[in-house]
Amino acid sequence: MKEDTPHIAPPGAADPAKADYAIEVEGLSKSFGNRVVVRDLTMRVRRGQIYGFLGPNGSGKTTTIRMLCGLLTPDSGRGTCLGMDILTQSRAIRRHVGYMTQRFSLYADLSVRENLEFVARVYGVPDPVGAARAAVTRLGLDGRGRQLAGSLSGGWKQRLALGACILPQPQLLLLDEPTAGVDPKARREFWAQIHELAADGLTVLVSTHYMDEAERCHEIAYIAYGDLLAQGTVDEVVASAGLVTWSVSSPDPAALARELADLPGIDMVAPFGNSVHVGGHDEKALEAAIAPLREREGLTWRRDQPTLEDVFIDLMSRSRDNFQ
Repeated sequence: MKEDTPHIAPPGAADPAKADYAIEVEGLSKSFGNRVVVRDLTMRVRRGQIYGFLGPNGSGKTTTIRMLCGLLTPDSGRGTCLGMDILTQSRAIRRHVGYMTQRFSLYADLSVRENLEFVARVYGVPDPVGAARAAVTRLGLDGRGRQLAGSLSGGWKQRLALGACILPQPQLLLLDEPTAGVDPKARREFWAQIHELAADGLTVLVSTHYMDEAERCHEIAYIAYGDLLAQGTVDEVVASAGLVTWSVSSPDPAALARELADLPGIDMVAPFGNSVHVGGHDEKALEAAIAPLREREGLTWRRDQPTLEDVFIDLMSRSRDNFQ
């Protein structure tokens, strides 16, 4: 079997002890050489919840996911996943977890149906042919069962990979940037399936760069270069950022953004089309910084509510890249 084949649970395994939280970890840390990839991470994910994991590339999201499902051993910290200890019961945890990696991990030279039947047989799913057929229908792949997996578009490949992960009925689904490179329509359809799975009781932890996807999650966490900087519902994360924001339209937003970025009292500048979002944590300092520009001809200012993307940009600007 290929190395990247999703780690998924066999059917019929005993249910772990029931608990409010599918994931509950405290003080997790992991280093590679002299570089700390995850530092003192504490988080909890309720059962049946869709939990979004945000952060720039290299921030430790994938490392964290692998520690949670027992693929990596943390250097320090403790925790449980599905009621089992992540340090001593990692093999048992993996039997109840579906893990969908960024890389398409099924067989390109097998058909859709053959891939699903193969996964079903490997993990002992009863009636693998019938299970594969039902999965094809559930995923909206009718008419594509005989198509080679390698010839599918990005969106259809992701549907197939998701189907393979859930065939053995895991209790926790880990999705590592599952819609990277997928068109907006396919992303929306993929997320509709995720919400259906969560409604049936499946817990989902998903890492993503897309703000619209983060807003579809019940709760989110933001990790930057190993440090967990914010977590909670979208509204809670936005409120806790303490950003005061303005939107200003300009005939030359790029030039205006460069000018604003150099002013004291301004902590966040982000061009959006013909306007620029400007934010700061000290309202008086921000007002003083923009006051000379408020009467400039051609600029239209509007007090605005901070968005999740504003918070994301602000957090990124205050994070230190641990590769440097």
